[in-house]
Amino acid sequence: MPRSPSRALMVQGTTSDAGKSTLVAAICRVLARHKVRVAPFKPQNMALNSAVTKDGGEIGRAQALQAQACKINAHTDMNPVLIKPSSDTGAQIIVQGKVLGNMTASNYHDYKPRASEAVFESFARLQHNYDAVIVEGAGSPAEINLREGDIANMGFAEHVDCPVILIADIDKGGVFAHLVGTLDLLSPSEQARIKGFVINKFRGDITLLQPGLDWLEQRTRRPVLGVLPYLHDFYIDAEDAIDEQQETNNEGNPFNVVVPVFPRISNHTDLDPLRLHPNVNLTFVSLKEEPPACDLIILPGSKNVRADFALLQQGPWRKAIDRHLRYGGKVLGLCGGFQMLGQAIDDPLAIEGPTGSTEALGLLPLKTTLAADKTLQQKQGLLSLNGNSAEAAGYEIHHGISVIDSALKPCIEYSDGSKDGYLSDDGQVFGTYLHGILDNGACCEQLLLWAGAKNTATEDLNTLREIQLERLADTAEQHLDFEQLNTFLGLAPDSKP
Repeated sequence: MPRSPSRALMVQGTTSDAGKSTLVAAICRVLARHKVRVAPFKPQNMALNSAVTKDGGEIGRAQALQAQACKINAHTDMNPVLIKPSSDTGAQIIVQGKVLGNMTASNYHDYKPRASEAVFESFARLQHNYDAVIVEGAGSPAEINLREGDIANMGFAEHVDCPVILIADIDKGGVFAHLVGTLDLLSPSEQARIKGFVINKFRGDITLLQPGLDWLEQRTRRPVLGVLPYLHDFYIDAEDAIDEQQETNNEGNPFNVVVPVFPRISNHTDLDPLRLHPNVNLTFVSLKEEPPACDLIILPGSKNVRADFALLQQGPWRKAIDRHLRYGGKVLGLCGGFQMLGQAIDDPLAIEGPTGSTEALGLLPLKTTLAADKTLQQKQGLLSLNGNSAEAAGYEIHHGISVIDSALKPCIEYSDGSKDGYLSDDGQVFGTYLHGILDNGACCEQLLLWAGAKNTATEDLNTLREIQLERLADTAEQHLDFEQLNTFLGLAPDSKP
C-alpha cells in the first residue's frame, strides 16, 4: 500500500540568525529518538557553507547537520535550491544538488517559477518517504519586498498548506516587537498559519519573563510553545556567518592560528576543530588588517578565488605571508586556499568572474584551471605525515582542476586511488582540496604536529557534533511543548516524547 503524504511543520524566524536551523535540528533529533522517520527540508538557502551528499550533490551545511540529527544520510532533496553569492550582485545557483549557472538577482527572480518546480518536487519525495518533514524558512517572512514568487517562507507554506511556528532570539533584544511586528506584517491567510511562538536564548529567571509571555499570548491569541535557554559552550555548525566565539586557554604556550576573512569565504566550518581546540588561539583577521605574528596561517575556501586573492594581494597579507615563512611559520591552504598556494589560477570560461588568469603565491608547483563541471565527491583515505598515518575523510567541492608537478609527492591517498594533500619541499606549506580534513581527531593532530604545535590532543568533531545534538535534544524535550508540536504534525500519540 502506498504511503500517505506526511505532515510537515515549518520553522520561520523573525530575523536571520534567530535560531531556525538549531530549532529544526532539535525537533528532528527528538523525533528521531522516538522512532519517528523524520527529514529536514529547506526550500531555498543562501549560504557559502555547503556539504556534499551521498548521492553526489551539494546542499547547505545546515541541512547536512539536520540530516545527522535525523540519523539519516543527507540528500539533495533536503535543500533543492542553494544560492552561493560570488559577488555583490551575482551568485551561483545550485538546483537539486547540481550547478545551474551564475545569475544576477534579477535573473534569478525571473527564474523562480522554474526553481519552485524543483522545490515542490523534492518536498513531495520527502513527504512520500518520511513520517514527518521539518521545514526551515530563510531570513524573515516579513521581508515584504521579497513576497512576490516567494518559495522560502510563507509562499512555500501557503502552497503546501503547512503550519508554521515563529522563533525569535531574545538575546538580541526587542523580542516581543520582533514577534508581534512580524505577525502584523503578514497577510491574513499567512497570519492564520502561525500556530505559536518559540523564544530562543533566554538567560535569567523565567518568572521575570512570564508577564511578557502572558501579554504576548493575549495580544496574539497564540501560545508560546517554549522558551529555550541560552546554552553556554554550545557548538553546532554555522549555516553561513562566522562564529568567532571561542573559549581560549592562554596558560602555557597556546598555538596561534590566523585566518584571513575573504569577502566570499566558504566552508569556514572547516576551521571549527581549531576554533574549539582548548590549546589553540584561532583568530579571523580582515584582509585590510595586518595579521599578527602566529604559528600557522590558514587560507580557507573561497567562492570567488581570483577576486578574493586580488584583495589579499592589495593589502598587507602578501608581505605578511612572506615574512611568516621567512621566520619558519607554516601555511595551510584548503580548497580555494590550496589553489592560491600555486603558481596560477586560470578562469577561461568566466566561471567565478571575468575571464583571465591570476598569478598566485607560487608556494606550491601547481596550476589551476576553473572548469564548467564542478567536482562534488565524498572522499575517504589515509593521510601520511610526520611518519604517521591517520584516516582522512570529508568532501570536495570545487570547479578548479589543478595540475601538480609530478615531483611533488602526495600525502593523502584515497580509497578510489586518487591523490591529494601536497607538502612543499621545505615542509612549510601544505595544501589540500579536502573539506573536513580537520574533523577527524587523529588527522587534525597530525596537521597540528606538522605545524609545530606541542599539545596536539584533539577531540573528534563528529563525536562532538553528536554530543551537542543530544544536548540540544535534551533541552528541547524539557522546554518545548511537544504535545502541541506533534498535534501540528498529525503524529500518532505513541510517537510523542
